[in-house]
This record gives sequence, C-alpha cells and structure tokens, in this order.
Amino acid sequence: MFEVKKPEHINKTLRLPLELVRRLEKVAQDKNVSLNSLVIQCCEYALDNLDSASNSNK
Repeated sequence: MFEVKKPEHINKTLRLPLELVRRLEKVAQDKNVSLNSLVIQCCEYALDNLDSASNSNK
C-alpha cells in the first residue's frame, strides 16, 4: 500500500563564515535548489566520505 512519508526535521542555528554562505547560495541558485537542501546534501556527502578519507591517511 502506498504510504506518504514526511521526513522529520529539527531547527538548528549555525554560525557559518560569510564567504561560505555566499558560495553556497551561488551554487544553490545555479542548481535551482534551496540553500537548505544544498547544505543537507553537502553534510551528508561529507559524513558519508569521512571514513574513507580517514582510512586513506593510515
């Protein structure tokens, strides 16, 4: 049976360097996605690849 799912979200306040935010906003605009969506994707990519980057240094 089809089930509509709503992802759970939480609000957090983060302090980011101004230049980083400007770069993120430019990429989000160029790719036609929201800034929030881009930040989520960047964080997930970084976390998913963190272990492999750490292991290559050993």
